[in-house]
Amino acid sequence: MPLNRNALQSRYFKLGGVLRLAIMGAGKWGQALQSAFLDAGIDAHIVSRAPRDLPNLTSVEKALRARLIVMAISVQATREWLKAHFSFDGQKILVASKGIDAESGEFLNEIYGEFVPIENVAFLCGPGFAAEVKRKLPAALTIASQSEETAAAFMRCFPKRIKTYRTTDVIGAEIASAYKNVIAIAAGACDGLELGANARAALIARGLAEMTRFGLFFGARTETFLGLAGAGDLVLTATNALSRNYRVGFALGQGRTLESVLTELGEVAEGVPTARAIVGLAERNKLHTPIARETIKLFKGGDPLAGVEALMTRASEKEF
Repeated sequence: MPLNRNALQSRYFKLGGVLRLAIMGAGKWGQALQSAFLDAGIDAHIVSRAPRDLPNLTSVEKALRARLIVMAISVQATREWLKAHFSFDGQKILVASKGIDAESGEFLNEIYGEFVPIENVAFLCGPGFAAEVKRKLPAALTIASQSEETAAAFMRCFPKRIKTYRTTDVIGAEIASAYKNVIAIAAGACDGLELGANARAALIARGLAEMTRFGLFFGARTETFLGLAGAGDLVLTATNALSRNYRVGFALGQGRTLESVLTELGEVAEGVPTARAIVGLAERNKLHTPIARETIKLFKGGDPLAGVEALMTRASEKEF
């Protein structure tokens, strides 16, 4: 049955004149999502820390009264933001950030679970460059939630050009979304060293195996890493200079310092703190994460060629 946008808006977005969808965070991804929702006929409002020329700008206080809230804020700032601002009143939350808290090593579902019933939380995953979404190019994304109702509520908000799928494997989707940023840094370093397409392809394939192995330990499902949240997002971010994490890795491969790279970038590269979180979790749980380990050595000024040699000279083993 075709979607009736008028009925949808009356049910979800304009009931009693109350704001029904708001986006927290007006970075590139938050702006791109607002643009997509507006194209779908959704009256999407957005919160920005700095003055911006955006439609439907609103305050945090008003946005928190929305029934549907999209969280597009930095992973590393999430807990403190929720402590400072959030009060649960039945809202459904779509988390559009990707990463792992570096200080605690906690996954985002654990952090949000302290403030919101888990059945009211969903996670947006999959290959989606903000610039292309804003240019109205087609894409396919996954929404992960333990609640079919919560996932469906957000799936209805996207325009037809963005195909959405649903999964209940929240931890798998989360880990895939976070870990691919780390592999993207490593792939960027590979290209910065001019090691060639063969080397980059091998790195991405072994990176997929590494993040799958890591995810399975925490209860994820294998198929999640073969889908949009895993292989799809990994291929996107590890092969294209539109990826901030790839650009960070590329510069590190050319011998630059992490501090100078991040200063020039001027944006959050979640793969940096996430790599540290992953290695910390791996050490605590005795997990095998060679690419992540070599990646954080680059952050400390390690020789990228030495990292390549360390990976290439490891004892041969079965591929799976």
